[in-house]
Amino acid sequence: MTIIDGADFDAYWSDRAAPSDETQVTAVVTEIIEAVRREGDGAVRRFTAKFDRCSPRTPEIPRVAAEAAWEGLRHAEPELAAALELAAAHIRNFAERQRAQITDFEYEIAPGLFTGQRVIPVERAAIYVPGGRFPLISSVLMGVIPAVTAGAGEVLLVSPPGADGFPDRRILGAACLAGVNRIFAVGGAQAVAALALGTETIPRVDVIAGPGNKYVAAAKRLLFGAVGIDLIAGPTDVLVITDEPASGAAEAAADLTAADMLAQAEHDPDARARVLVPSREAANRIAAALERRLAALPAAAGDRARPSLDAGGLMVVYDTREGAIRIANRIAPEHLELQVAEPSLWMGALENYGSLFIGSLAAEVLGDYSAGINHTLPTAGSARFTGGLSVRHFLKTPTTLRCGAGTGYDEARAAAERIARAEGLFSHAASAASRARDRG
Repeated sequence: MTIIDGADFDAYWSDRAAPSDETQVTAVVTEIIEAVRREGDGAVRRFTAKFDRCSPRTPEIPRVAAEAAWEGLRHAEPELAAALELAAAHIRNFAERQRAQITDFEYEIAPGLFTGQRVIPVERAAIYVPGGRFPLISSVLMGVIPAVTAGAGEVLLVSPPGADGFPDRRILGAACLAGVNRIFAVGGAQAVAALALGTETIPRVDVIAGPGNKYVAAAKRLLFGAVGIDLIAGPTDVLVITDEPASGAAEAAADLTAADMLAQAEHDPDARARVLVPSREAANRIAAALERRLAALPAAAGDRARPSLDAGGLMVVYDTREGAIRIANRIAPEHLELQVAEPSLWMGALENYGSLFIGSLAAEVLGDYSAGINHTLPTAGSARFTGGLSVRHFLKTPTTLRCGAGTGYDEARAAAERIARAEGLFSHAASAASRARDRG
């Protein structure tokens, strides 16, 4: 865990090294994409056999398998099933509210000049859900439900196969609950390539969304344009902002911050947990709380979290609220927690974050799972220019123009003709001139 003063932050942040294996990852993924482009299903099966535990001859999973998985989950783990149902209801409710904000309209911008927008769902969307050590059942809900709520014509789910040729049974059950149409047991860069290009058995989609490892992220980046994507995922991160706690509450506040930092660090060694603190004493309290919590974890969990904290854990001691806000906006975290006495004093100037968690009760893990907001968020500072996954990723907003008699139309037509001539595009100018209403 590194502790620095706010005055040293800019130099520290500028010196961060870029990922050393990016070129190697790009080369591997490019080879996979080109093989899928040439060979289709054959390449998908070959790479699945190489990277996963099984390579099904037919990757599509019957929907009845998902229905059976959901029924099995309800009977074997009723409390988990109930938690998933509650989370799904909240995610759907929030997505419906988002969808209601994106509407068709037509507006007479000037007399005779009618401009508008249509909102059209994509025809086919795919949600990628990783396998690996932890079945990300929450990512099924976070991806599928916004796509369904947006009105996508068909929603696919892809997830790597296990030894039996099926994705994790909890993933299948969550897919049934979320309302997915089709499921494919395939993962990795080969899954992204198959969805973007289409194969004999895997249909080409319009949008691919969902988290994945660095190979999945590279495939999405390389194939953007052939297919729409949500985000390029990097290592997950959290930034907690604290202030001086009330008298007698310092230890409890430090322990709460440590709990949330560890929740982030346990993802993987590349996860980043950071905190802005008002004093060295506060930093030392949090460091001590982290050690206590690490010691209390099961060995495997501690072995996952400690490398993350050692490699990228950071505490920055700030002098003023304005200084802390400047640092937070520079970091542009995926998750930003305000564990401060008066969050309203901070919120207006904080602009760069994926999701903001306001007050000590608003744990970031609630956003990960059950509160309704999406957990697929911008990482690696990309919160400077984008937000997280939402219904808008599955919607198109083409514009419309309708013209009629009026001074606004006459002025716009004449302006178009003049600008076209100034650019030397005389056929453009002629097209506009041919619409003059005063022509004989």
